[in-house]
Amino acid sequence: MPRVRKDGSLLVIETDCYHAAIATEDYVSGVQAGSFRDKESGAHDLGFGLMVVDFLLGPGADEPNTPEQWRYHFGDLFHGHIPKRYVELPQICTQAGRLAYEVTEGTGFAAVRQWFTWTQARPPYRPGSTWEQCLVFPDGVRWFACYDRVTSANAVDALLLRMDMPGHLQHESGDTFEEVYTSWVGRLPAAAFAQDFPPDRCYLYRREDGPIPTRFIKGYKIAGGPWLLGMCLEPGMVYESWCHQRGYVCMIHEIGGRPVKPGQSFGAVHLVGFFDSIEEAETLFDRCAPARAVHVTRQKWRLVA
Repeated sequence: MPRVRKDGSLLVIETDCYHAAIATEDYVSGVQAGSFRDKESGAHDLGFGLMVVDFLLGPGADEPNTPEQWRYHFGDLFHGHIPKRYVELPQICTQAGRLAYEVTEGTGFAAVRQWFTWTQARPPYRPGSTWEQCLVFPDGVRWFACYDRVTSANAVDALLLRMDMPGHLQHESGDTFEEVYTSWVGRLPAAAFAQDFPPDRCYLYRREDGPIPTRFIKGYKIAGGPWLLGMCLEPGMVYESWCHQRGYVCMIHEIGGRPVKPGQSFGAVHLVGFFDSIEEAETLFDRCAPARAVHVTRQKWRLVA
């Protein structure tokens, strides 16, 4: 039965199939870098964490009179020529510092819920939007579920939550991985990421370009090991998803992008895990999708369509 053990500011999780850890202080949100370890193969994630969360933003360039500290910089290798503008900050993973949390240990699963309220807003918006993330770690499988939900304090024409999905990929000339996979492009060899390139040069997914893929799956094959793949169980919730090289393979992912009013919420469910084949991940997607939320009680957890 999965259990959560507190080790300083870490929450350490063990199921019958893997280990994982959640940092509640310093670099926070999602699953801590290098801690998601598959018992069957010994493989682990290769980036800066899994399902790590950033900030709220929207499409479109800043107005000329936007103060410098609120400007979103683009037109470079990091962000490409994709204009965006901040709505609320700070970046949760690097600047929240500490997250409140609660732990549920049920029959055959453990769950951790974390939350944060943004404290800064780009004019004319006001701070106060809330984010919560529920991570569920079931026994008997090599994956975990992640449900992120935002409740907006503002009226926004197209509000986006930026995160990493499943997570960035660190490597030196492709030494740690064999391939990258995205369901909208297919399989990409490690050699495709030998040189830096901006996100809009290739492999970029944008919902507005259509069509929405039947399945939304993205990740990488660990060198000599299994695939580490993430999937969004409601593909239409994905606004934009990157897969480009910037010193590492960057897998930024944005959900939402539709109008919201104060007090309204949006969110998405992702599954992240180890798979022996892409087909195995597709089978899991087909069994679980569509899902728009996760419901957890002391007795059980379930995906909500």
